[in-house]
Amino acid sequence: MSTGSFNIATWLTLLRIALIPVLVLLFYLPWSGARIGCALVFLLASLTDWLDGYLARRLNQTTAFGAFLDPVADKLMVAAALVLLVQNDPEPWLAVAAVIIIGREIAVASLREWMAAIGQRKKVEVSWLGKLKTTLQMSAITLLLFAVDWATELLQPFGYAFLVLAALMTLWSMINYLRLAWPMLRETNSP
Repeated sequence: MSTGSFNIATWLTLLRIALIPVLVLLFYLPWSGARIGCALVFLLASLTDWLDGYLARRLNQTTAFGAFLDPVADKLMVAAALVLLVQNDPEPWLAVAAVIIIGREIAVASLREWMAAIGQRKKVEVSWLGKLKTTLQMSAITLLLFAVDWATELLQPFGYAFLVLAALMTLWSMINYLRLAWPMLRETNSP
């Protein structure tokens, strides 16, 4: 890895990863306002997700390391937040939505890795559908984290609705990626 791999976009991505333990700590701290702080940390991390990509493209500072690290940071942050939310409110449907979202991330990451190994990575690049799915996930999780301790009656229904939409978009985008990869998946010879 060259030192050129570390630019403002990469540092923002690394910040997102560093915020994960802060998110978890704030969720469990026994003082009022800690969960609101947790939601604010997640919101900050969500904004850095948008900002790092924008800056990398705008400043022409895209790197292979950044392209690898950015989705890893997103998946880690989303998975950590979903686990916290399910632990706090162990409703079966919430757990199913979390499993769908986390499971899709694992499946699509594996699919992309396999497609790259056979030289077909371009077929499963991030699409507008994936970006919409991410926006819905980040919005849902932010609302649900705020709703844990604040404005529950107001925010929770919107957070739940966005999470269900995010889970549906997650399935839709996964099916779309699998459809694009299906011709290669059906081949009998592996590389």
